[in-house]
Order: sequence, then C-alpha cells, then structure tokens
Amino acid sequence: MDKFESFSGIAAPMPLVNIDTDMIIPKQFLKTIKRSGLGVNLFAEMRYLDDGSENPDFVLNNPAYRNAEIIVAGDNFGCGSSREHAPWAIKDFGIKCVISTSFADIFFNNCFKNGILPITLPEEQVEVLMRDAEKGANARLDIDLENQTVTTSEGESFHFEVDPFRKHCLLEGLDDIGLTMEKAAAIDSFESQAAQARPWV
Repeated sequence: MDKFESFSGIAAPMPLVNIDTDMIIPKQFLKTIKRSGLGVNLFAEMRYLDDGSENPDFVLNNPAYRNAEIIVAGDNFGCGSSREHAPWAIKDFGIKCVISTSFADIFFNNCFKNGILPITLPEEQVEVLMRDAEKGANARLDIDLENQTVTTSEGESFHFEVDPFRKHCLLEGLDDIGLTMEKAAAIDSFESQAAQARPWV
C-alpha cells in the first residue's frame, strides 16, 4: 500500500445521504477478486445511462471533476452490505479521501485498510466544504493527515480526529500484510526455534 501523503486535490460534491455500497459499486461487478480495474465501474448506475453512455448530469462526468481526488458526501456514506469492492473502486478511480458527517462502520474500516482517508466532520463544516467543492476544479482542498486538517480554497481550516494507529498505518503505507511483515524477523526467529525444539513437526 502506498504511503498517504498530504495533498491538494479537487473535491467532488455529492450531497446525497445514505450512499450505500451498491451505489458505489453495483453487484454485477463483484465477481473479480482483483483490486484494480474497478474505477471505471464506480457509481456505475448513476454515472452511465442505459445505453452505456455517460450521464452528463453526474458529478464525476463533469469535466471539472473528472480528476477529483476527494469526495465530499452526505451523511451515512458507505452504508449497506460490507463489500470491500467499494473502497477498491474508489481507490482505483483515484479518490484518496472521503469527507462526510458519518460513515458505515465496515466501510470506514475498509477505507483505512485500502489507503483511503475517511474524514468525519460536523455537519456545518461539511456544508462549508461542500460549497467550496461546488466551485469546481479551481477550488482545491488541502488534506494534511500529519496535522489532521482540511483546508478550503479560501484558507479556512478544520481539524479532524483520527485513530493514532490508523493514522500511522496510512502514513507508513501499512495494510494488514504490511503490518505482519514488520514482524518478519521475529516470525523467522520463532519458526527457527520451533523447528529446533520440535523437529518432528
């Protein structure tokens, strides 16, 4: 997993509430176990018309937001079924951060495991960020994980809370496998000692 670095990015406004994981990545795209290639199917039912062409009214099809790296969303983002394909699709599209007033627990946890920063802020602050995002590509939000701040294009800054362990994992690019590999020397030592103590195993 890549290390999460502070960045300035375009934010796509999605003021809908209860955006569930089926809206994020519809069920017909869940057959793969690969984390790559799902970005094209992100929000497929809202993003494409019945004939497969792009829906011009959907925010990510707007030229100003095609390179968005942040989503500012309504309440209860990521609710519904616990499909990990949802953060896979978000990450593959290029989204690094999702900001909302609340997240479904499983989706929230899966974001951290896949290098995405979910930020929870009070409603009034999310409304400020939503208005800023609506300005288009010329208005960029600054995301600073180290200092735990989100700053608008006009310089207004909001502090967010994040679990210290999860923050460490994002900053160091550590998923579950990466965390295990940090203990590789200790694991090798244990296996060597176990092999000597119980050679019949």
